[in-house]
Amino acid sequence: MAATAMPVLRCAGLTKRFGERTAVDDVSLTIAGGETYGLLGPNGAGKTTTISMLCGLTPADAGTVEVAGRPMHPGAVDAKAAVGYVPQDIALYPDLSARENLTFFGKLQGIAKAPLRQRVAEVLDIVGLADRADEHVDSYSGGMKRRANIAVGLLHEPELLVLDEPTVGVDPQSRNQILESIDRLGGAGLAVLYTTHYMEEAERLCDRVGIIDEGRLVAEGTRAELVARLGEHARVRIEGSGDVAGFVAAASARGLAVRGSTADGAADLVVDEARRALAPLVELADELGMDVGAVEVHEPDLEAVFLHLTGKALRD
Repeated sequence: MAATAMPVLRCAGLTKRFGERTAVDDVSLTIAGGETYGLLGPNGAGKTTTISMLCGLTPADAGTVEVAGRPMHPGAVDAKAAVGYVPQDIALYPDLSARENLTFFGKLQGIAKAPLRQRVAEVLDIVGLADRADEHVDSYSGGMKRRANIAVGLLHEPELLVLDEPTVGVDPQSRNQILESIDRLGGAGLAVLYTTHYMEEAERLCDRVGIIDEGRLVAEGTRAELVARLGEHARVRIEGSGDVAGFVAAASARGLAVRGSTADGAADLVVDEARRALAPLVELADELGMDVGAVEVHEPDLEAVFLHLTGKALRD
């Protein structure tokens, strides 16, 4: 996803204390238009408090927040108008249809009748509920309710969409539809702040990730940048017949592998980037007359980074 240079969200030195406990400690981050930023942390790390301050729901004890260039605080109506906040809890009227819910919330937001009708249809299509729009929400599955919840957050065309664990408790089909919708929104230029307890979602969706632990932002960057902090490399295992030891030696000599070894008739290679190294390695095997039977690739991931930095699993 191509992000614009100008940040839609900018916060600096954000701090919040509850008595003697510091829930959020000097957090700074930015999110550009078209960028999906994942905020990850174990339970109690400070994610919810951070989101509350970013959305102007909770006053900060120190630090600043700007959304679309406007200062954010609990009384900042203009800044709040630029945010679409989708909470974990379903914020819908169950005895109304999705269309009726959206129409109601749109009127509260002051959207005129004709534009509102068109916008309701647009967001129902975005979240994949156009064909179920006139059914009562209480008849929806958990995943459908969450998609309708997201539709409310999109209704007023915000510049920043904040999603707090939007796939908790949903079926796999709805989960995939939610992720596809979010991916398209980022591609269309919307800035997205995303929290999740599913590491594979962060791997799939997020351009950058911030890891928060005990109130502090302990690491931030792209997946590749965070993995590089561990100093870990990808591993490639190539099974085949022929001079496997000679193949390992040649791969190291040509700079295709950091190091290598043989085991059980297979070559085990440590490489910098598996995707770039794989094709040259297979070509080298062919050049040396080695008949390749199977290839396995194991890449370091965000889960390993998270465990290294926090000492906890994401769902702890």
